[in-house]
Parts: sequence; C-alpha cells; structure tokens
Amino acid sequence: MNTPPGHASHSGNQIIAAPSSAGDGPPVEKVTTALFEVPTDHPEGDGTIAWSSTAVVVVEVHAAGHVGTGWTYCAKSAQTVVQEKLSSLVQAKPVFDVPAAWQSMVNAVRNMGRPGVVSCAISAVDIALWDLKARVMGVSLASLFGRLREGVPIYGSGGFTTYQDDVTIAQLEQWVAEWHMDKVKIKIGESWGSNPGRDLHRAQLARKVIGDDAELFVDANGGYNRKQAVRMGHAFYDEAGVTWFEEPVSSDDLDGLREVRDNCLIDVAAGEYGYSPWYFAQMIGASAIDCLQVDVTRCGGFTAWAQVAGLAAASNMDISGHCAPNLSAHIAVSAPNLRHLEYFHDHHRIENMLFDGALSPAGGVLTPDTSRAGHGMRLRTGLDDLRKG
Repeated sequence: MNTPPGHASHSGNQIIAAPSSAGDGPPVEKVTTALFEVPTDHPEGDGTIAWSSTAVVVVEVHAAGHVGTGWTYCAKSAQTVVQEKLSSLVQAKPVFDVPAAWQSMVNAVRNMGRPGVVSCAISAVDIALWDLKARVMGVSLASLFGRLREGVPIYGSGGFTTYQDDVTIAQLEQWVAEWHMDKVKIKIGESWGSNPGRDLHRAQLARKVIGDDAELFVDANGGYNRKQAVRMGHAFYDEAGVTWFEEPVSSDDLDGLREVRDNCLIDVAAGEYGYSPWYFAQMIGASAIDCLQVDVTRCGGFTAWAQVAGLAAASNMDISGHCAPNLSAHIAVSAPNLRHLEYFHDHHRIENMLFDGALSPAGGVLTPDTSRAGHGMRLRTGLDDLRKG
C-alpha cells in the first residue's frame, strides 16, 4: 500500500505509520452533520428543570480519506448553524490550520450572537477539526496537545432530584464499588430550593452509601437564593461532609456566588455556561468561585478550552472539565491546573451508545489511548431509531 507524503496509513483508528509533517495538510473536503435524540433511562431533573431526553448534534469533517468527529449536547438549531453558516467557512481550509478555521467561525457569527447555540455549533466543528488533524498526522489528540499526565481523575455525576432513593443508591454504588471512584456528585436545590429537607436527606443518604473516604459534591444548578445557599452550604458541610458546592445560586449572579464563597467552607464552583473567554474572565475577576468549570462542547471546542485553562492558570485557579468526558479527557491531560473531570451519567450512556471507542471509567480515571488516532472514537452505524436529522 502506498501512503502519500504527509499522511498516515490506518486500520480503523489504529496508528500504523507516522506521517510526514510537510505542508499545511490536505484541505477539508466536506462537512456533514447528524442529530440524535437519546431518551433517559429514568426521569431526570435538577434544581430548576426536568427532561426526558438529550439531543446531540454530531459533526464530521472529511479530508483525504480521513474523518474527524465532534459533537455538542444542544438542540437542532446548532445543526442548522453548522449547515447554513459554518460548514462553508471551514471547507477548503488546510487541515493543520485549525486556529484559522476557528477564528473564521468566530468572526462570521458576530451578528448572530456568539453565546449559546452558536458557540455550541462552533464547538462541535472545532472538535471535529482537531480530531481530523490528529488523524491525518497519525497521532492521538492527547499526544497532539501534549500530555502533562497520563489520565484524568473523574467524579461520578448524576443523582438527579427526580430519583427515588433506591435509584440513587444503585448509581452511587456503581461509581464507588464497581468503578472505584473516590468523588461523586448529586443534584440538589429541588424545585427552585423549595424542598431543602429532602436536599439534605439525599446528601446524608449519599454520604452513608459512599462512606467516609470518598468526596461528596452537590450541584444546585442555581436553584437557591443567596441566603438560603449560605444556610444550606453550612448544613451540607456539617451534616454530610460536602466539599464542592456547584452553582449554589445562578452562575450569572457573580456577587451572589462570591457571597456564598465568602461565607462557606465548601469550595464554590461554576462556569459550565461559559460560551466565550470574556464570560470566564469576568467570573475569575469577580473572585466568585474556587474552581472554574469548562465545557468543551459549549465554550468553543478544544481551541477555546485551552484559552480558558490559560486564563484560570494566570489567576492561580483550578479548572474542572464539565461533562462530555470522552472528549474532555483528551485536552484535560494537558492542563497543569486541572482538578478533575465530570463523568456525567447521561453523557456516559450517550457516548457509549453512539460511538465506538469510548474510554473506560474503571479506577476513577479516564486515560486516552495514545495508540489510536485522534480521540479514537467513530460514530456507530445502525442508529436510525435515534437519528432525528
């Protein structure tokens, strides 16, 4: 088999030969998209909303016989943005010049408004482009970004407010006893903070199940008001040993986050709804949190994730990867200020359902497979029952 200069020969995702690094790589030939909707396995809800399914927009970029894959957890509107606005911007761009493609997308959406759906769409394309670049080069994404550590510590995340106790117990036991995680998180702030007694009961239940050696986190999704959040923060710490209080109030209420942080011993975290570097810079500058959360499928992809990690590092702040564990792990191994990565129940199910090559959470660590090109995952075939567009 003859391999053209600047290309690697692959069998599936396995790396067989190292490529030449000459030139800018082949041009992106086409961009394709797909929309999937995956039902939950149980009714799910948090402090402010409930849902029965999760939408996933998948983007594939093609060049020289290689396919790069990215995705975002967003609505069909993100697929429309990719199809009607972004795909033409990245086609014919050299595969190796991902930052140029990313900047062209950011520049082009000025009048559409970057936060929200548009940033999710950019994220999916950017992830796919980096995956394509790594596959063309014949290296893993973790190797392309450069590893500071072999694997990423993860925490089990789920424990939805809609769960009955038996479901919560089974989930916690899987994380701690089967997968040997030493950190877990449950949802609280039920119905906009209207049932604090049950919130505390569920935290105490979780502590009983996981024992004294594992860390317990809680996530209110902005369901409390400021004073209530302070009171609950003290109760969670004193009665269940909680060490992480995520979005005790709305993440847009920076003064409120700082008030909770200043008046509780628990670390306060937020940032999952950051769609641009300016959002994160304001949150850091307000001294509102102890750890900054970054979602690779929302913030602008791998390109922006690295920018945000640098912003946090400049302020001596840790970051935590939010969700999409099988994508986040590949960039998280490169961040010196990484604390951990969220191993979200929904995304664990979805990424194993839709893609071949998902990573194992055994041992409480996600370790990218550097013998596989890119992020090592491929969209499965035969998903017609979940495909919506």
